[in-house]
Amino acid sequence: MSDLLGYKGKRVIVTGCFSGMGEATAKLLLSLGAEVHGLDYKDSALPLASFHNVDLRDTASIDAAVAGIGGKVDALFNCAGLPQSFPAMDVMKVNFIGLRHLTEQVLPLMGPGGAIVSIASTGGMGWSRRIPTNMEFVTTKGFDAAVAWCEANMDTVKEGYSFSKENVIVWTQFMGAHLIKKGIRINCTLPSPTQTPMMAAFEATSGKDVVAAAAEPMGRYSTPEEQAAGLVLINSDLASIVNGVVFPVDGGFMGGVATGQVDLSVMMRRSAPAQG
Repeated sequence: MSDLLGYKGKRVIVTGCFSGMGEATAKLLLSLGAEVHGLDYKDSALPLASFHNVDLRDTASIDAAVAGIGGKVDALFNCAGLPQSFPAMDVMKVNFIGLRHLTEQVLPLMGPGGAIVSIASTGGMGWSRRIPTNMEFVTTKGFDAAVAWCEANMDTVKEGYSFSKENVIVWTQFMGAHLIKKGIRINCTLPSPTQTPMMAAFEATSGKDVVAAAAEPMGRYSTPEEQAAGLVLINSDLASIVNGVVFPVDGGFMGGVATGQVDLSVMMRRSAPAQG
């Protein structure tokens, strides 16, 4: 029972391992005996099996990293991301288009029992209101086609963050129905506001009151380690039949919203002008 989660000796890839949730996830996996291969735009100081500098906006960079890792991959943790303070197309490329391309390159290295998890966001909660649009986008074929779709639909893309996270959610559910036939699972998490280096950018662009509202009912930001635990759990052997799931790791935010225990009026007031 000492390896209940089943990571000992497993080969895993973690993107965004330099800091925040990705770094915490890589550290946890290392402590569980996994062979961890890290990808990030910035160098990592962790004792990884390998590290590759990757720019998720560049397919050549992604392809070179995956080729450098090679061999069988048991699990992929898509933790890299950009906040909405960056240019919209950079946000789209890193948060979804590059994430999807990387996953598509890793999939041939996976077999039955493989697992993929991506970090989405409660900022993507609007996905259910425009599934036809999301499905049109997530089913584009390849990196360049996805970029072209965005450039032709910037009124939908807007600042990039919410739309990118919506599509991580929809794509995860869509792919879950396909990959499970190969014995591969794919899920995503919805973190509550988390105290990472990106938090300052979120507070500056969205407003501290909006971010604080998203931290209810817990009343505090989560830690990167708490978010890492959710990611590691959902990709573990214990979750062997959990697939296509949008998994809130949010201290009860989504449940509070559904049952009227969380007041969304602050968030709605702030977002209203952007909808006009």
